[in-house]
Amino acid sequence: MSGHSKWSQIKRQKGANDVKRGAIFTKMGREIAIAARAGGGDPDGNFRLRLAVDKARSVNMPADTIKRAIEKATGGSAAEQFVEIAYEGYGPGGVAILVETATDNKNRTASDVRSVFTKHGGSLAGAGSVAWQFQPRGVVAVTPNGRKADDIALEAIDLGADDVDTDSDPIEVLTDPATLEKLRKELEASGLKVESAEITMHAKSPIDVDRHVAEQNLRLIEHLEDLEDVQRVTANFNLPAELLAEAAAV
Repeated sequence: MSGHSKWSQIKRQKGANDVKRGAIFTKMGREIAIAARAGGGDPDGNFRLRLAVDKARSVNMPADTIKRAIEKATGGSAAEQFVEIAYEGYGPGGVAILVETATDNKNRTASDVRSVFTKHGGSLAGAGSVAWQFQPRGVVAVTPNGRKADDIALEAIDLGADDVDTDSDPIEVLTDPATLEKLRKELEASGLKVESAEITMHAKSPIDVDRHVAEQNLRLIEHLEDLEDVQRVTANFNLPAELLAEAAAV
């Protein structure tokens, strides 16, 4: 897992402040709405909705709010219409950045994303410019429950996982998105506690950057993440170890 991914993990563990919590719920609501509209409002029969609901619960989104988002999305012509658009760009130092959005106003979103790139030393690029540098991966986060990380890794590989990051907390098990649900169920059946399961984007070949460039890109990414229409930002750089250590210690 790249340094940028670990940075995001640290932020999730420390939790969002009250000011940003409302924005997080808005993003989760859109993710739920898109999934429900595409595959129906039953999480048991709609795997993508199941993942979105689980993710919303992980950030303490109220059950009533989740229910309303599903009902609104499946309410026919009156439902809000969100479309998913991915924007590609470069940050300082040539870092590749993929910005995934859910929006009801394409022009507004494009303008906002372009503005943030420009203000923070980056540039928006054309479709296909950097997307090839990323791939979707299924990620299951599990807690050891007293078991050794290496033993968990061996068991996960036996169950079909592609890779296991035993240095992360919780431990992250990587797999093909098509086998994510199967692996999640099998890990739970083995006695492990599954904290979350989601499909994310991962950089195929992360690049190393110095501290200054890393800090510039983190500022750019955090401002992109603050945009209401942005669901996820992925970059292809490794965060220097000293920055990771400082972030984890705060």
